[in-house]
Amino acid sequence: MSTFADPASGASGARILTASAIYFAIVFAVGLILGPIRVLWIEPWLGATLAVLCEAPLLAMAMALAARLAPRLAGLGGGWAARLTMGALALAMQQIADLSVGFGLRGLTLQAQLAYFQTPPGYIYIATLVLFAVMPLLVYWRSARRLAAPTQAP
Repeated sequence: MSTFADPASGASGARILTASAIYFAIVFAVGLILGPIRVLWIEPWLGATLAVLCEAPLLAMAMALAARLAPRLAGLGGGWAARLTMGALALAMQQIADLSVGFGLRGLTLQAQLAYFQTPPGYIYIATLVLFAVMPLLVYWRSARRLAAPTQAP
């Protein structure tokens, strides 16, 4: 049984932090590409709620890919706790970056950013944040199940 801070399992704090940063960076980069497309082109055409719904599956795919790639690049071993910690740290990084972009690039106040969570697009955004936090764990569980499943001979 491995814990999230067991260096022998490859789940040191440094590796968890590195995997979190890689995971955050990949997904945030995709969000920086998709965000302007959503806001400038899709929202005027479909409205904010449908635009966020169109963006969410693409973000989910980026999350799934990054959740597989980041632990490999960071050499992260360990078990489910390491992956859950990775997702939680990445979420903290994402929220800091998102607030910074809101303040700096969009000129939003904290109250305006918090008010967004009380709108239909905000509810979808909250769901994507939860998915972002747990995706490393979901990917880990799926790969663990696949490895544990008996192979069938052709």
